[in-house]
Amino acid sequence: MRRLAVLFGAARDGSNASNLRFRATGPEKVMSKERPQSAPAKTAPGSSAETTQRTAGRLRIPDRLMPRSHAEALEPRRGSVRPRNLKERQPPKKLGPRKRAFNGFLTFLAVILAVVAMAALAFEHEVDKTGPLKVTKSIVVPDREGAQEIAKRLETDGIIGNAHVFVAHYLLRSMLSSGEKQRFVLKSGEYNFEAGASIRDVTDAIGKGRAVTFNVTIPEGLTSWQIVERLKAEQFLSGDVQRVPAEGTLMPDTYRVPKGMARTALLDMMRSEHQKFMEKAWTQRAQNLPVRSPEEAVILASIVEKETGRRDERQRVAAVFVNRLRKSMRLQSDPTILYGLSGGQVQWGKPISRADINSRTPHNTYVIAALPPSPICNPGRASITASLNPAATSEIYFVADGQGGHIFSETLKDHNNAVQNWRKAEKEIRARQAERQAQAQTQVFSAGQPAAQPAVQTVDPVPAQVIAAETGEETPASSQPAAPAPQSKRAPSKKN
Repeated sequence: MRRLAVLFGAARDGSNASNLRFRATGPEKVMSKERPQSAPAKTAPGSSAETTQRTAGRLRIPDRLMPRSHAEALEPRRGSVRPRNLKERQPPKKLGPRKRAFNGFLTFLAVILAVVAMAALAFEHEVDKTGPLKVTKSIVVPDREGAQEIAKRLETDGIIGNAHVFVAHYLLRSMLSSGEKQRFVLKSGEYNFEAGASIRDVTDAIGKGRAVTFNVTIPEGLTSWQIVERLKAEQFLSGDVQRVPAEGTLMPDTYRVPKGMARTALLDMMRSEHQKFMEKAWTQRAQNLPVRSPEEAVILASIVEKETGRRDERQRVAAVFVNRLRKSMRLQSDPTILYGLSGGQVQWGKPISRADINSRTPHNTYVIAALPPSPICNPGRASITASLNPAATSEIYFVADGQGGHIFSETLKDHNNAVQNWRKAEKEIRARQAERQAQAQTQVFSAGQPAAQPAVQTVDPVPAQVIAAETGEETPASSQPAAPAPQSKRAPSKKN
């Protein structure tokens, strides 16, 4: 407006109109009214007065805004000019088919992930929420029952609320543990569940085998057939045993097993424990033993197991048999006679007759001058260790002393004397038993009760060693012919 006022004022004043002109100064045009030129006053360079002098009376206008003529200054004929530094807005570019497909895939993937996340949260809530069980309850999971059958059983008994969630949770745990040493599987047995147990709690208990357990004790010295019969008598075990394990392959011990465990599974556990112990014991055996393999060591240990039950005698008994094997003497062990006659169904402690001693069976060590072809029982850890590490003695004879122990001898003369002592002890035992029987009958008569049938006298059987010594069949080692060791008929068991 100020510029227009100046221009209109110049138009009215003709004298001054001629003094208005346009001129260019570099990139800008400066519109100014010419004034009479006069000599500028000298000022110091860089002073404020010089700066004021340079800018005074000037109005800096950009070139693109200056009018081209007087008429245009009075009446503009051009429109507004777009600023040079302002970038024009470009229209949005259209995406190609590949980019559109990729964007669609990302969108679909995001939706799927969101749905999966929501489903996982809902599933975890179902797995961890409190179950419908109101009081503590027990349930038996039979052997070889599948996950769906177990889930239906749990749902029917009111332990879980949804069988499908239980199966899905178990399958997920099983797949996640596929790379581990021990895969997550549902195990049989009897389980106790607390009130409000969640599906996760129930799955953990069955998958990790937290069942109610019982003790099964298998004493040392039983045959495999006797062990199987003992397991059949246990009511809380399940399943049947179709095949009796090989003799000497089971480890006697007390096993803590869950209720409902299969009998075959317990036999497998006993077999595994035996193999593990034999691997360790064989590496720790003494040097220069006459046994050539772990199988022969078990045969020798089974004889030691049946000869003595005293812990302090096992190594000495083992030394006697080791010394006899080195001298190629017959072992002359009474239990081998009984096992040779009856096998696994043998009755230990049965009296031995002259005919039994002379019976030619593969296990009768009064006939063969070597180890039997197979063990005669399942020995325990102590007998195996004693057989692989016998005492350092020269004894080759022993006989019962009548008090649960044995008398060991290095010579035949000392052994015969020990046999005579055993005969004296036998007479004393019979006399004490007869005296106790007479006292019992006297008490019955004094009470006015009818006389009972006389009790059968329980006298220890005469050892075959005593019979052999009294008949002169116990001879020194030099007079016994050496016989080759018979080959074992039992296939050696694999060691894990």
